[in-house]
Amino acid sequence: MPPRAPPALLLLLLAAASAEPRARSCSEVKRLYVAKGFSQSEAPSHEINGDHLKVCSPSYTCCSQEMEEKYSQQSRHDFRNAVVELSSNLQATFSSRYNKFDEFFKELLENAEKSLNDMFVRTYGLLYMQNSEMFKDLFVELKKYYTDGNVNLEEMLNDFWARLLERMFRLVNPQYHFSDEYLECVSKYTEQLKPFGDVPRKLKLQVTRAFVAARTFAQGLAAARDVIARVSTVNPTPQGAQALLKMMYCPYCHGFVAVKPCYNYCFNVMRGCLANQGELDTEWNNFIDSMLMVAERLEGPFNIESVMDPIDVKISDAIMNMQENSMQVSQKVFQGCGQPKMLSQSRASRSISESSFSARFRPYNPEERPTTAAGTSLDRLVTDVKEKLKQAKKFWSSLPGNICNDDKMAAGNVNEEECWNGSDKSRYIFAVTANGLANQANNPEVEVDTLKPNVMIRQQIVNLRIMTSKMKNAYNGNDVDFIDISDDASGEGSGSGCGLQQCSQEFVFNATEVVQDSKKSDKELDASATSMSLSESALLVSIFSFLAVQRQWR
Repeated sequence: MPPRAPPALLLLLLAAASAEPRARSCSEVKRLYVAKGFSQSEAPSHEINGDHLKVCSPSYTCCSQEMEEKYSQQSRHDFRNAVVELSSNLQATFSSRYNKFDEFFKELLENAEKSLNDMFVRTYGLLYMQNSEMFKDLFVELKKYYTDGNVNLEEMLNDFWARLLERMFRLVNPQYHFSDEYLECVSKYTEQLKPFGDVPRKLKLQVTRAFVAARTFAQGLAAARDVIARVSTVNPTPQGAQALLKMMYCPYCHGFVAVKPCYNYCFNVMRGCLANQGELDTEWNNFIDSMLMVAERLEGPFNIESVMDPIDVKISDAIMNMQENSMQVSQKVFQGCGQPKMLSQSRASRSISESSFSARFRPYNPEERPTTAAGTSLDRLVTDVKEKLKQAKKFWSSLPGNICNDDKMAAGNVNEEECWNGSDKSRYIFAVTANGLANQANNPEVEVDTLKPNVMIRQQIVNLRIMTSKMKNAYNGNDVDFIDISDDASGEGSGSGCGLQQCSQEFVFNATEVVQDSKKSDKELDASATSMSLSESALLVSIFSFLAVQRQWR
């Protein structure tokens, strides 16, 4: 039987054995500290008294005062990176989809303008080119509405049809002289006589709904992008910074370099540090829901692609209606505005000659006519973005859990006894605090002032409410006056005219359907030609020839 060791010697051996791993741990702490770019001289090689520590345990420690300060900075940096990493992915999603939608809408307008111009140049030639500025103005105003919003679509379209009536009235009555005052009188009869049939009313309804929905949806994508960019840069409070240091690097001071924070412990720290961001969740989800509803409108009755692609045909339909009813329209205008003066014989002949043209319309082949823009279609764009919107719901309430799901941040739920609980390597005993600012009064890890919300985040909540209200208006086909929320949130411009009660109203979903353009059979020209003068017949036969061919092709 071996001799029994003296008690004093045994105690010394036990003390040395227990001290050796701790000394190795401090060496590993020092190595990792230097690897982060910090000074080697600040890190002790063995345990020292921890009375100098402000946050971590003041027992024997591997951390100097300088190390605790540097670890505090590093924990804030790690926290910001974790938030930004998750937020930047979502921000990039909204940014890329906004850019694609914006490119698509702008190119769609360019294609529609080019299509109309090409068709009318081939058909009307010089006569169209002499009057092309009013059609160019139409597209200028449509583009201006999409980019700036400072256009009353209804008034703009009414003005377009009034100008077109004035030009057409001169063309169908080339033997008369019309003063500006007389033409103003003519325009007053637009609503009463409906010289263009029902096309202006239908087109106004379709254009207004489609443009409002398209512009609002694009603005919504941009607003989401900007909200994420601002909220993701919010720094932790001093109390939050202390909790982050305690969770992330205080275990290093105990020598636990390989021990990760307990999952629920991490969850509580992140819930406390992201308490204000959690307040966004309700308004964010309402905003996402409203975006999804407008997306459905874009797929259906408010599809801007289905409105703009055939807009040249619709305007031509209106011209045909004017031609078909020119005699009745002229007679009623003459009755209301007075009989205009006849031109002299030579001037009348010259006017008739200048007004006449021959139809040279050659229809496009299907592959010639642009039917998409930016290499895609609206349906494909909307389908893609709807999926991304659904994934973005509950982003802010899920953010703390998503951060802690990273194995660099927490141990996970499987190692509940082998994780850092804030004071030692052991099970974490506290329950997870609920989401939101008010619930953080019960947070055991982070002291949160629940009566002092973050001002910048409150501004973003207001911005989301504003955009949700805009989406509701767009969904119902109502025009939208935009408030710019793209500048830095400073509290300015928060008076949106959208009170909290108004902004929080439920959607009223009216199943509004786009009225389809009615199809009219072509009339024979001979019956109308016999009742017209020779000059009128020459003009109208050529127009009718073009429109008849056009209708068959369409």
